[in-house]
Amino acid sequence: MESLDWQAIERSLDADGFARLPALMAPDQCGELAALYTDDGRFRSRIDMARFRFGVGEYKYFASPLPLIVRALREELYARLAPIANRWMAAGRHVGRPLQYPSTLDEFLKKCHAAGQTRPTPLLLTYSAGGYNCLHQDLYGDLAFPLQVVFALSRRDVDYSGGEFLLVEQRPRAQSRGHALAIEQGAGVIFATSQRPVAGSRGTYRVVMRHGVSTIRSGARMSLGIIFHDAR
Repeated sequence: MESLDWQAIERSLDADGFARLPALMAPDQCGELAALYTDDGRFRSRIDMARFRFGVGEYKYFASPLPLIVRALREELYARLAPIANRWMAAGRHVGRPLQYPSTLDEFLKKCHAAGQTRPTPLLLTYSAGGYNCLHQDLYGDLAFPLQVVFALSRRDVDYSGGEFLLVEQRPRAQSRGHALAIEQGAGVIFATSQRPVAGSRGTYRVVMRHGVSTIRSGARMSLGIIFHDAR
């Protein structure tokens, strides 16, 4: 984490609403996390996407305690992203709440729990051929952190094909803009949870962001989602 170019990451988040991360997990770590999917005791709930018209595939939210690597990534990434989140809030006070995020994940989660958001939100998502995830936002209560992260656990063009990570921004009084990102195993993408401030000629305005996954053409794809706010 220390060796990452955080200034470049911040510039990318400001310019596009997302930033790529290099592989922070080794292949064996990705495999160990993916293998947990069949252990229902590690998860608090399972969602069949088709049932709720979210897409085709399924995902499971981890129960407490989180796996050590998930907890470490969540804590360390939050500490790096909190200053960016606070700057975003200061730039556009109408963009989300609260206006000031604590410097540590533990302090932020205390605020979530006080607001009735007590259920952990990191999750594993799995798709097979024909699967996809509709564009959406991960908001689970009044408190939401404006950034989140996804990591690929499967090998692109080996374990699966297709399945690009999708980001679409809805700009006011303009056509929407989209990004389709291929993510290598162990690598990740930081992206805006629901909206971000953008500097315009008449001041800062709000851009709404949604994310999803394009159709898996073959094989199976699994990913780790790290959301920093807990859920009701």
